[in-house]
Amino acid sequence: MIDVTIANFEAEVIEASMHTPVLVDFWAPWCGPCKVIGPILEKLEIEYAGRFKLVKIDSDQEQQLAAAFGIRSIPTCVLLKNGQPVDGFMGALPEGQLKAFLDKHVPSVGEVEAEEEEAAAQEALADGDVEAALERLQQAVKADPANDDARFDLVKLLLELGRDDDAKVAFAPVIAKADGVRRLDSLKRWMAARDEQATVADPNARMAELQAAIAANKRDFAARHALAQLLFAHGQWTAAMDELLEILMRDKAWNEELARKTYIAILDVIEPPKPKVAEGQVPPEDPTVATYRRRLSSAVLS
Repeated sequence: MIDVTIANFEAEVIEASMHTPVLVDFWAPWCGPCKVIGPILEKLEIEYAGRFKLVKIDSDQEQQLAAAFGIRSIPTCVLLKNGQPVDGFMGALPEGQLKAFLDKHVPSVGEVEAEEEEAAAQEALADGDVEAALERLQQAVKADPANDDARFDLVKLLLELGRDDDAKVAFAPVIAKADGVRRLDSLKRWMAARDEQATVADPNARMAELQAAIAANKRDFAARHALAQLLFAHGQWTAAMDELLEILMRDKAWNEELARKTYIAILDVIEPPKPKVAEGQVPPEDPTVATYRRRLSSAVLS
């Protein structure tokens, strides 16, 4: 618990809420109900173990802050996330109601653990320790099965390691919603491309066959897409997108926009995790991803 004044409000409340929900308790020393709810909130802050931050503002001493929040009676609590108030309540609520209020907005234990494990996995990958990264991602998905980002990274890493069967097992719990979640749909398309090409006995001969068909007819979009799928399956990302661009520049709507959807899937697969940057800064974009995003926009908007 931190006592906040106008001097440290920006750092302790606004900036802090960009990373962790901040509960602001407006109180006063003479307020009886404030003395009831205060210790309960402090107990819950310890119990929730960093999943939210509690700060207290003396509304008598910090009238400017109280006025800014429109405080009319105390105790009043306001919850901030990403620098903005999102909810609040007045009065000394019992502990059960306080927990219910917090649980609507505060990440669960599993969500926090998953975020920590995913961050550790990215560090392990940066250090070249693939096995440690894989273990961390598996723990992240176990801790929070609803974390689609962690699951995406897990399935992607398994596919990169050639462990397609394990990737399908990890992907199975979200397959029903893949069509409605773009990055999951991208994984599904990548796995489909790999499955399709796994049946090709001689990939080089198949590639030559498709290239010959395209040379004979540049509008043979089925052959171009098949070639893109073959390249996609074998990790030849830019070559695959180049073929898809050739389709998009000639017929953007071909086969229910299949070329655009496959192109986006490749971008999702090759885009590296965004590095952490200071608040307010935009993380740099991978040069290849940036270039091919611009090419896609040009082709689609032309």
